[in-house]
Amino acid sequence: MQMGENAASKNYHNNHHLHNHHQVFDVSVDVLPQNGSKCFDDDGRLKRTGTLWTASSHIITAVIGSGVLSLAWAIAQLGWIAGPAVMFLFSLVTYYTSSLLTDCYRTGDPDTGKRNYTYMDAVQSILGGVKVNLCGLVQYIGLFGIAIGYTIASSISMMAIKRSNCFHQSGGQNPCHISSNPYMIIFGITEILLSQIPDFDQLWWLSIVAAVMSFTYSTIGLGLGIGKVAANGTFKGSLTGISIGTVTETEKIWRSFQALGAIAFAYSYSVILIEIQDTIKSPPAESKTMKKAAKISIVVTTTFYMLCGCMGYAAFGDQAPGNLLTGFGFYNPYWLIDIANVAIVIHLIGAYQVFCQPLFAFIEKWANQKWPENYFITKEFKIPVPGFRPYKLNLFRMVWRTIFVLLTTVISMLLPFFNDVVGILGALGFWPLTVYFPVEMYIVQKKIPKWSTRWICLQMLSMACLVISLVAVAGSIAGVVLDLKVYKPFKTSY
Repeated sequence: MQMGENAASKNYHNNHHLHNHHQVFDVSVDVLPQNGSKCFDDDGRLKRTGTLWTASSHIITAVIGSGVLSLAWAIAQLGWIAGPAVMFLFSLVTYYTSSLLTDCYRTGDPDTGKRNYTYMDAVQSILGGVKVNLCGLVQYIGLFGIAIGYTIASSISMMAIKRSNCFHQSGGQNPCHISSNPYMIIFGITEILLSQIPDFDQLWWLSIVAAVMSFTYSTIGLGLGIGKVAANGTFKGSLTGISIGTVTETEKIWRSFQALGAIAFAYSYSVILIEIQDTIKSPPAESKTMKKAAKISIVVTTTFYMLCGCMGYAAFGDQAPGNLLTGFGFYNPYWLIDIANVAIVIHLIGAYQVFCQPLFAFIEKWANQKWPENYFITKEFKIPVPGFRPYKLNLFRMVWRTIFVLLTTVISMLLPFFNDVVGILGALGFWPLTVYFPVEMYIVQKKIPKWSTRWICLQMLSMACLVISLVAVAGSIAGVVLDLKVYKPFKTSY
């Protein structure tokens, strides 16, 4: 989540430093300083200061998000044996492919090779050709989908607050049916305003708030799960998951497939791994530090996920809700549930911006290059803001970002199915970004001979993960189709 702000702040400080010290160094990004400089790295940028612990915390912050809320539901579909086993398997695959990806930060020599600042830079310099376009397509479609998923999730949390308060005020007499649409519209209006923040450089505060909020609601969810298990006096759930009878055999199969996508979504962070690695100081080589950081963060997040998912399943059994916190809606202390749901909404407001900024920047850069003389696209108007820097208003940015937010809001209103959306997103992004590109780049980087034992093993891993992704996509699409049979767009209340 830190990718853009790190790059922007580095550029700013780099330029600032060069300006102040031009008598000492004559440096530009194209003319590299000599090795051994105390102020600059080998690419002419200011010395990176990231450590094992900052990299680990960046990964943990990026990974622990709204995906954690659907893990109890995912384990409920798979059961006490397969659920934790699948989660453990995903953590191993994610760790292994992350380790492969860390070696792609530098092209050529792992200590002195050319740096790749982003995931797409790495694909460009190592694989090149049509694969760069494919990578970009998957990345940006994924970001668009995440915006839809976050809009749905935030409305569910806002409705949970409203319903919980309504239920307590009426003493349980009022069924409290609420439409999700007004809440999606409120979220959309908020995002339209925030999307006018020009770039990552000015988003750092939103990212920090979002990170704090994600830990808040995850911890409350875990605590409530433990409390409910204690109150029940027993662990609910079964070895094989939700029983036939509660759902049909066909639904059981599709839901199990969908659960794989939900777990994959909870682990997806490969897309920003290179950006995080670009903050790490050397020596030792960045890849060595990053491998350790990946190990620490995967252990921490897997432990946290196991606790949240298993405790949620133990608390609710077959009735485990798609969004863990909404399942506690009618229970005391209801104010604690409200705090958790407020934290989710605040987190999602920030996360929406953090994930959409790369997409905003990509489209704006493309438009600027295509129509450099167009007044509407390139002209910026400075608007004075008391106590702050003047705000730079760009008409194209204002119109295009507003249309983007409106589009994601309308799609969310048409398909407000949190679990299915999470499953589709997780499945679509998991194989190409977490497995395929890291494996392919590693094979090229390390010059692994075709049909060698190592090459065959890597390809088998990639193929196995492709099958899992396709199965999860199929399950999630089937879930949407089933939901649509009983859903009337713009009219449903919960």
